[in-house]
Amino acid sequence: MKQTKADPVRFLHLHSTFSAGGKELRCVQLINAFGPGVEHSIVSGVPGATGAAQHIAKSARVRFPDGFPSLQGKPWPWRLHRLAQAMKGYDLVLTYNWGAMDAVMAHTLFSGPLDLPPLVHHSDGFNEDEQFGLKPSRNLYHKLALGKTHRLVVPSQTLEAIALEVWEQPFGRVANIPNGIDTMAFAKTPARNALPGLKKGDGELWVGTLAGLRPVKNLPRLVRAFAAMPEPWKLVIVGEGPEEATIRAEAGRLGIAARVLLPGFAPNPSRYVGLFDIFALSSNSEQFPISVVEAMAAGLPVVAPAVGDIANMVAEENTALVSQPGDEAALEQALLSLAADPDRRVAIGAANRLLARARYDESAMIAAYRRLYGGAIGRALPG
Repeated sequence: MKQTKADPVRFLHLHSTFSAGGKELRCVQLINAFGPGVEHSIVSGVPGATGAAQHIAKSARVRFPDGFPSLQGKPWPWRLHRLAQAMKGYDLVLTYNWGAMDAVMAHTLFSGPLDLPPLVHHSDGFNEDEQFGLKPSRNLYHKLALGKTHRLVVPSQTLEAIALEVWEQPFGRVANIPNGIDTMAFAKTPARNALPGLKKGDGELWVGTLAGLRPVKNLPRLVRAFAAMPEPWKLVIVGEGPEEATIRAEAGRLGIAARVLLPGFAPNPSRYVGLFDIFALSSNSEQFPISVVEAMAAGLPVVAPAVGDIANMVAEENTALVSQPGDEAALEQALLSLAADPDRRVAIGAANRLLARARYDESAMIAAYRRLYGGAIGRALPG
């Protein structure tokens, strides 16, 4: 039966995982923005990893279909054919990251014979096994699998260059849409007990970070860089993951265990990021870390290595605090220089806040995705 404009638009989302990470929460932002006029079917490549679902608005029309073919496995033709068949009946297929790349290949191979809907792929970064270099076999698979996608969406200049130069995608297929947040939500000064499990004491100053406690984030490096900071500075690491014991051990070895605080994961960063006085990262690899945008929106200076797009994300006044990747001494010096100059912290933070509001507000991101998805299906999206 021919679809009419009164019928809901049907999106199929194929995620490497639907845990509450950056790409998943961006997907939730868009689902909530498009409203009940779009029906969303969501598949997680990791069964049961659907933590981002708790952030979906109650008014949204979302289902997690049973029996969808697994996104994991060998790319045998019969398996890819089953994946392609499962894409029928939707208006648009949206795939995310390497974990859904077999579905992209299935679409490229069978979209013609099966008359499949258009597909938009989103690439937000790489697995930890590619943090120090891309795998040639995956580069080749990207080149082949992306052959019939409507668009390849990336959030950073670094990934855009990889898509064009390494994966050899045509310029018109690649769309660079920076991630956006509700920047005004970070404008309020938080209460001292806004971070669950901690209360900022009178006179305390915090270097803070938001990160999964994983090896790629190299948080022991941040602990070492922080060790020279004077009292009353403390290091607050918000997140959870397998590296917690390693981080605590490094703080203990350096004799600063009492000044390194790990309150665990805390949702809704807009409620507490403003408690930080400096935001810091020490990652081996990033692409477009949304935590940097959140820190900027909260009016904080950012100390970080020049990985991914970070050097281009921050205000010009902040660029001197972005050091060469792996330069631990430079990371330490940037922290010490800010600790000694509160006026500079305020000035850089103000510049970052202005830039975040102008460039990274979620309204611009949502509008860009609305145009992209609507153009793919030839129909304006509701919401």
